[in-house]
Amino acid sequence: MTREIYVVVNPRRPEAGQSADLMTAELAKHGISVRRSGPLGQAEIVLVFGGDGTILSAAELTRATEVPIAGINYGHVGFLAEEDPQSMSRVVEQITHHQWTLDRRMTLDVTVQIGHRTETTWTLNEAALEKATGRMIDVALGVDGRGVSTFSCDSVLMATPTGSTAYAFSAGGPVIWPDVEAMLLIPVAAHALFTRPLVVGPDSVLEVVLHDGAACLRCDGRRELPTPPGAIITVRRSPHPVYLARLNDTPFSGRLVKKFDLPVKGWKNIGGTR
Repeated sequence: MTREIYVVVNPRRPEAGQSADLMTAELAKHGISVRRSGPLGQAEIVLVFGGDGTILSAAELTRATEVPIAGINYGHVGFLAEEDPQSMSRVVEQITHHQWTLDRRMTLDVTVQIGHRTETTWTLNEAALEKATGRMIDVALGVDGRGVSTFSCDSVLMATPTGSTAYAFSAGGPVIWPDVEAMLLIPVAAHALFTRPLVVGPDSVLEVVLHDGAACLRCDGRRELPTPPGAIITVRRSPHPVYLARLNDTPFSGRLVKKFDLPVKGWKNIGGTR
């Protein structure tokens, strides 16, 4: 039976398309075919040529399956990407020999209730309730059915550990290691005393009530739901994770240092390890 992988390419990056073509030709030498459109079919892995945005696009294909995503970074930070373009030959070898491990990433189910109408979506990074005009929005926050705080703000973020290094990071939230099962809630530019980021357990339920103001709920910057005043946004852990394929054994701390170019001068060997 012919092996198959699925390839997703950022169409705005010509060099990414060229690399995908080269990869397709190399994999064909090993009897592995490439699919670039349509359903996943029998694909073993999804190979993404692009940045984190392209990986989020691929996640729409793989969610609720165990097909993992491996990214070749042609974006900027590319925090979700596994390798750089210079590693192409090694990636071919590892795919050929099934040399990857699965990294399970938590996703969130998002529900918006507007009167008697309910709409649903999901997110891998974050659900962002953002003001749609220059005027701030008035919101009330709740956790596990209890009110926590009410204030005006520019936006409210509800993020996963994966999303803690995305929009939530820019908003001043903590970095959460991806193997920590938790949810993060961050008010942005809030006019209130208690506006610290909240980290809650995986079985908690986050709620945001939009009392006033024009707003839009965006999930991963890709999927939008209407949120008129009176809308109730509910966020909880989803039973459907997304899997990333890991092609090397660098720990998350190492990825953090590399992607954000963090200064580590002065770190010394302790017991023969770094």
